[in-house]
Amino acid sequence: MAKKIVPDELWNIVEPLLPPEPPKHEGGRPRISNRAALTGILFVLKSGIPWEMLPQEMGCGSGVTCWRRLRDWHDAGVWEKLHQTLLSHLQEAEQLDWDRACMDSASIKAKKKGSATGPNPTDRGRPGTKRHLLTDRQGTPLAVVLSGANMHDSIPLSVLLDTIKPVAGRSGRPRQRPTKLHADKAYDFARCRRACRRRHIQARIARRGVEDTQRLGRHRWVVERTFAWLEQMRRLATRYERRTDIHYAFTLIGCSLICFNRLKRQF
Repeated sequence: MAKKIVPDELWNIVEPLLPPEPPKHEGGRPRISNRAALTGILFVLKSGIPWEMLPQEMGCGSGVTCWRRLRDWHDAGVWEKLHQTLLSHLQEAEQLDWDRACMDSASIKAKKKGSATGPNPTDRGRPGTKRHLLTDRQGTPLAVVLSGANMHDSIPLSVLLDTIKPVAGRSGRPRQRPTKLHADKAYDFARCRRACRRRHIQARIARRGVEDTQRLGRHRWVVERTFAWLEQMRRLATRYERRTDIHYAFTLIGCSLICFNRLKRQF
């Protein structure tokens, strides 16, 4: 029996975060339900198909309808709230490990260019987008930032650290900063270490010409696995959206689904 694209456990978390529906008007087509629209959005995210090829048999309405809900809900902050809510649930279940955090970046092709793209030096200068990711010790995504593929990995370090919002869920002050940050040799700059010290984070950054790759990857492999999880959602393996906000919305949903998969073990 096929699994639901939007299981009940996920819908119970998403539904309270959605903005109120507009008032109904007489005549015209009935409005597609929010759950059906979310089903269409997740189907496009996971399958990677174009919006116009969304199967009508699924009852999700047209691809344009689902695209508009994705845009409107992103403007309303739904996807950021979803990611934050899932992190809070994981924190409450003691499933977030703040002792060690890992940071890295990965570039993907950008078929239609747009903002937050640039010539990818590893792909013969073709347009690309770089995804900067910060995870906890288990690979749970805590924050993500997009930039052009030609931006050096170390430049958005401060922005990425500040993108983490306080995560409640347990008694005491909400947690926002990891104890230690692991990063590879691309972050081996004094400014990166200063940025960590200002935020009371112990920098564990590999030094060029000193540490070998085998020792470096002992803790950092989890962030590489998270990148692989994201790219299993085919809409995130390549950027097809000209608008950065739409691609960022998909990226936040992908991070939220990874958090939800971890949380499912508690249900």
